[in-house]
Amino acid sequence: MSRPWWQDAVVYQIYPRSFADSDGDGIGDLPGIIERLPYLRTLGVDALWISPFFRSPMADFGYDISDHTAVDPIFGTDADAEALIAAAHAHGLRLLVDIVLSHTSDQHPWFRDAASSRTAAKRDFYVWRDGPTPGRPDGGPPNNWVAGFPAGVPAWTWHPGTAQWYLHSHLPQQPDLDWSNPAVRAAQLEVLRHWLDRGVDGVRLDAINRLGKDPDHRDNVAGEPSRQQDWPTLHEYLREVRAVVDEYPGAVTVGEVWEFDQRRILPYLAPGELHLAHNFVFARSPFDAARIRLTVEEFVELADPDTWPAWFLGNHDEPRLVTRWSTPGDDEETRAARGRLAAVLLLTLRGTPFLYQGEELGLPDTELPPGIGTDRDGRDPQRTPMPWAPPSTAGPGAGFTTGDPWLPIGDTAERLNVASELEDESSMLALYRTLLALRRARPSLRTGSQAFLDGPPDVLAYVRAEAGERTLVILNLCATPRRLDVTALSGSSSAPLLLASTDAASEPGRPGATIVLGPFSGVVLDPGCS
Repeated sequence: MSRPWWQDAVVYQIYPRSFADSDGDGIGDLPGIIERLPYLRTLGVDALWISPFFRSPMADFGYDISDHTAVDPIFGTDADAEALIAAAHAHGLRLLVDIVLSHTSDQHPWFRDAASSRTAAKRDFYVWRDGPTPGRPDGGPPNNWVAGFPAGVPAWTWHPGTAQWYLHSHLPQQPDLDWSNPAVRAAQLEVLRHWLDRGVDGVRLDAINRLGKDPDHRDNVAGEPSRQQDWPTLHEYLREVRAVVDEYPGAVTVGEVWEFDQRRILPYLAPGELHLAHNFVFARSPFDAARIRLTVEEFVELADPDTWPAWFLGNHDEPRLVTRWSTPGDDEETRAARGRLAAVLLLTLRGTPFLYQGEELGLPDTELPPGIGTDRDGRDPQRTPMPWAPPSTAGPGAGFTTGDPWLPIGDTAERLNVASELEDESSMLALYRTLLALRRARPSLRTGSQAFLDGPPDVLAYVRAEAGERTLVILNLCATPRRLDVTALSGSSSAPLLLASTDAASEPGRPGATIVLGPFSGVVLDPGCS
C-alpha cells in the first residue's frame, strides 16, 4: 500500500490578503497567488493551504463567512478560484482550502433568516437561549462561557429583535452553528463537497474543536475541561466529515485543534477522523532543547504507530518564530541564527511540516506605528504583506502591490525580500531551499523513524532512519559553542556534512573527531547506513 502524499509533503500557508496583489488595490488576491506559483514551486514546497477567500464582511478578515461557495470580490472571482486550482496542479502543487464549519458570519443568509423570528426556518441552525430573565437581558447571559476573543468577553450576545441570546465562540459577528442539528451537518458537508468537486486536494478545518458543546449549556467549572468545546459528540461529527472527504481519493483533512495538551489533541486523529491536526503544544514551545524533545517524544509515546504528526512554528494567528524565539538583547545576527536553527528543526522532524508565508525569508513581526492595524486580537504584526523586492527599487509596496498596502510593509523589507535573498547564497531563503531539496532527496527525512540521542544540555540531537539510510541532526540551542564527539553520538566512524545552518560549525573528519557548533547553530550529517 502506497503512503499518502501528505505524509511526504511540506505545506505552505498563504494568507491571501498579504501574499500578492495583482490589481493595485493594496490587498492580495487569487490572481496574485497564481502569478507567484513559479516561486513556490522552486522553493520546494509540495502543497498550499490558503486561508479563507470566501465572501465575507471581513469582521475577522475572512473567517466570518457569509457564503462558503463564492469568492469574495476583494480576492477575485469564482473563475479565478478555478484558475488557481488548475494552475497549482500544473505546477505540481496540491491545494487545501480553509473551511470554517463551526460558525458563519452574522450576515450569512442562514443567520439573517434565523434572526428574523423565533419560528424562522433556520432558527435552529444556531444556538439561541433565554437568560435568567426570559425575554429580557436582565441578569446576563445563559451561562459563564466566554468567547475566544476578545479575551474574557461573554460568548453570548443579546438579540433584541427576538429577545434571546445567541452563542458565538469568537466575535459576536460569528454566531456558532448548532452541529447537533442534522440539517446543519448536511448543509456544511455540502460545502466540503462543493470545493472537493472543484478539484481541491483537501481541507483545513478551522477551530474544529468548537463543533461539540455540552448540550445542556452548563457553566464551565474552574480546573475542569471546558464545556463549550471538545464535547464527545464532535467525534461523531468528524467521522461524518471524514466519510465525505474519503469519497475523494487522496483528499486530506487537517484540523486546527486549539488545545495545549497533546492528550486532548490525539483523539482527533483516531481512525476515521482527521488525517492531521496542527500541534499547538509544539508551536508554543519555548526555545529550549529539553522542552522540544519532551513534546516530540510525548507525541510518539501517546500516539498510535500510524498516527502522523503535523508540526508548525508560525501561522497567521501566532507571532512569527524569529520574534517569538528571540530575546530583547539579540542583535540581527543572533535573531537570524535562531530562525535558521528553527528551520532545520522543523524540516527534519518526523511528520508533516507547515510553513507560514515569509518564514523562508526570516521575517520578524512588523512593528506597527500607533493607530495602525485593525485586528482586535493584535495579530496584525504577523500578517503584514510579503516583500517581493526591496522598496528602493520596487517602490513602497515592495513588489507586493503598486498601490497602498492594507498594512505597512515591514521595515526589514529592504534586506529581507524574495528578490534580494534569491541572489544571496547565504540568505535564509537559500537555507530553506537547500533544506527542502535535502528533505526531498533523503527518504529518512521524509518518512523515516526518529530517535533522540543524549547530548550536552541545550543540544538537541536525533537520528532519522529509513531503509538503511540514516540522517543525523544536531542543534545547539544555546549562546555558547558546543563541542561534540560525533562518533560517540552516532556510532559511525565518519559523518559527512550535508548542511549547516550557519558557518559556525566545523565538519567532523577522522574517526573520533569532534564537531564544534557555534551559538544557535545546527548541522545535518550523513552517518552512513545502519
